[in-house]
Amino acid sequence: MPQPNDSRHGSATIDVTEFDAVVFDMDGVVTDTTAAHTAAWKEVFDEFLVRVVGPDVDRFDPVADYLEFVDGKPRYDGVRAFLASRGIMLDEGRPGDPPSADTVHSLGNRKNQSFLARLSAYGADSYPSTLRLLAELRRVGISTALITSSRNASVVLQAADVDVSFDVVIDGEVAAERGLPGKPSPAVFLAATDDLGISAVRGVVIEDAIAGVAAGRMGGFGLVIGVARHDNVTDLLNAGAHVVVDDLAAVSVVSCGSR
Repeated sequence: MPQPNDSRHGSATIDVTEFDAVVFDMDGVVTDTTAAHTAAWKEVFDEFLVRVVGPDVDRFDPVADYLEFVDGKPRYDGVRAFLASRGIMLDEGRPGDPPSADTVHSLGNRKNQSFLARLSAYGADSYPSTLRLLAELRRVGISTALITSSRNASVVLQAADVDVSFDVVIDGEVAAERGLPGKPSPAVFLAATDDLGISAVRGVVIEDAIAGVAAGRMGGFGLVIGVARHDNVTDLLNAGAHVVVDDLAAVSVVSCGSR
């Protein structure tokens, strides 16, 4: 099993002669919204579990459960995955279910309501090293895409004051319109490279979620960079990351040949 001092952990290089585009995940890579997402999930799941199962229930763990069951996934998929871990199955319901109902969709909607309230109250941050990398990629002519399972991409980017133009953006709304399954399926990543007009092998994926790293590797991308925001280097390597960094300040853009 890979260890945290694995040679694939530390730094990464994007060679502009080998790659034509970089696909960035949003939450956890471009924007720092993990605390808001985690708090919203915990609020919704704990209230539901205590009310339905009882006060002695195994409640939502903001680290282990977040990373394993909901991080990087469309929120309804996250609801299903977490409840299944507690042996609970709910009716699917409908996307328009009110937050007061007890269905997969209503719990997902309740989580979204809680997340947006936190975003409105506290805002969000961006990662300066990511913005610097984006600027450098733009300078050398590498295309960029933003993908996210979130249906709130524009709201989150505005809250984090991210004023960056991506060549392609595929968020949860676009994915739903196109019928694209969520991570760990590589469909969203491959749709981004299709829109950019490049092959996956000429693309780089940058992800902080286990499901996203697995999707990038499954999609046949030439380089999958995992970002270990949660002291989870080994998990990201096991999921298929070619290399893992602690922050995108450790990613260099170089030219080792001719394009």
